[in-house]
Amino acid sequence: MTGAPAPRTEPPTTAPQPPTTSTAASPRQVWTRTRGILLALVILLAAGVAIAAVRSGAQHGRLDPRSADPYGSLAVAELLADRGVSTRVVTTTEEARTATGPDTTLLVTNPDLLTKHQRSQLHDATQDSGGRTVLLSPGPSSVGTLAPGVTADATPSIDSKLSPSCSLPEAHRAGTADVGGIRYDTLAPEADTCYLSDGLPSLLRLPDSDGAGDTVVLGAPDILFNNRLDKHGNASLALQLLGSRPHLVWYLPSLSDDAADNSDDRRGFFDLIPSGWLWGTLQLTIAAALAALWRARRLGPLVPERLPVAVRASETVEGRARLYRKADARDRAAMTLRSATRTRLAPLIGVSPTQAHTPETLIPALTSRLPSPGHDLHALLFGPPPGNDAALISLADQLDALEREVRHS
Repeated sequence: MTGAPAPRTEPPTTAPQPPTTSTAASPRQVWTRTRGILLALVILLAAGVAIAAVRSGAQHGRLDPRSADPYGSLAVAELLADRGVSTRVVTTTEEARTATGPDTTLLVTNPDLLTKHQRSQLHDATQDSGGRTVLLSPGPSSVGTLAPGVTADATPSIDSKLSPSCSLPEAHRAGTADVGGIRYDTLAPEADTCYLSDGLPSLLRLPDSDGAGDTVVLGAPDILFNNRLDKHGNASLALQLLGSRPHLVWYLPSLSDDAADNSDDRRGFFDLIPSGWLWGTLQLTIAAALAALWRARRLGPLVPERLPVAVRASETVEGRARLYRKADARDRAAMTLRSATRTRLAPLIGVSPTQAHTPETLIPALTSRLPSPGHDLHALLFGPPPGNDAALISLADQLDALEREVRHS
């Protein structure tokens, strides 16, 4: 039995649309949510700038004989000048190499800043010069090259003020001094070991092979600071170590030195970061991960909840249809209409729900139920998506008519 499809009136296209509801946060809501984070970032940035400014002011001109800052060394240079010792500041390895000689003391303020190539060049120039070389706080990376046979202990001295405990004349006359810092060890029998801390010296004097010159390794630079020069025997020890020759070459290593540009000794970004920062970053990462696990939301089983209001099915269908129309998803809408129709038709014609979407099973069953259908059943139920809105409306009408026809047959 066949029946004509019921006429359907197409809704006017000029009908007013209901107001849409936006889920995007307003600027006021965004500001309310983020102002705490922004305030914390501003405070952190201001604190960082303040700390950097304070520390840069205190460390300006560190170990520079021209600086009168607390950590400068102008006072030592002036005292040496009163005793007839001239002080010359150099910033490159080439200047330091050419200035060495039997009447010169070479002071290297920060040996660890030198590259392996620079350290090798400097040692070659000083080992037979007949003068004195003073190394301030060389670490394990530099002391082995600049003072062969000497190793630096990884654990610094706990006490900064130490007594000589040796027969070196300079140390014996100076007495107690602030030399506690890096501790060293050597097997050289002729070395003078002074200012011991737990059995390891903070000051070493290594005579050259010819006995004319020597190398002094000092574990801490405190005796040269302006604000520490008048403490204990610091001034006496500094003047004796640096004033044994009439000329003092004060070497302040600089990153602009051409000798530092050596491709074989370039260090990466992580090599320049102090180890303390790396350990601190690792600890913060672990703490953040633990905090995330602690505060993470525990997802339990789904809990059914009744809606606060009853929503009519027609409103839900209409809202979903508007979403399809807004997205221009005619193919999706047609697929949904056809799938729902096939699901409802299957039990009416004796087809199992699992075979409702199989054309080879559904179409023959419909044909046997409707000997002379008024539509191409395969194109109607499994055909391509409609090309426009009018075709989609026509498809919906035809599917409704087919379902009514099957129910009344």
